[in-house]
Amino acid sequence: MFEAFEHTADVGLRVRAANLEEAIAEACRGLFSLIVANLDDVRTVDKEVVEVSGDEPPLLMFDCLNELLYIFATRRQLFRDFQVERTAGGMRVTAHGERMDESRHRMEHEVKAITYHGLRCEPALEGWLAEVILDI
Repeated sequence: MFEAFEHTADVGLRVRAANLEEAIAEACRGLFSLIVANLDDVRTVDKEVVEVSGDEPPLLMFDCLNELLYIFATRRQLFRDFQVERTAGGMRVTAHGERMDESRHRMEHEVKAITYHGLRCEPALEGWLAEVILDI
């Protein structure tokens, strides 16, 4: 589960999930829900695999989000479904979506960057809690 929260000129994303992989998958979904208002209308016809290295959960989440935002910014690719798995040296995200179609997709926010401000991704009482601030 993810929710957006206000943060001055930015927007924050808070995620609660059962484990780290689900937390990162929900953060990815949350990112794209802020980019496109009708996220459920994004078809899952294309696949993109993103691999990031490291072992610190907040930085893994940051890097995954940053890579996906770069793909959107350079190729206008929207994603809706995400499978996240640990690898020997980090994380692999398999993202499913399609190229943005302005006749069908209602753009919500222009997300300029993922920030380190307030970045957290850690075990909580019931699973994992993650927070990230997005520059819009």
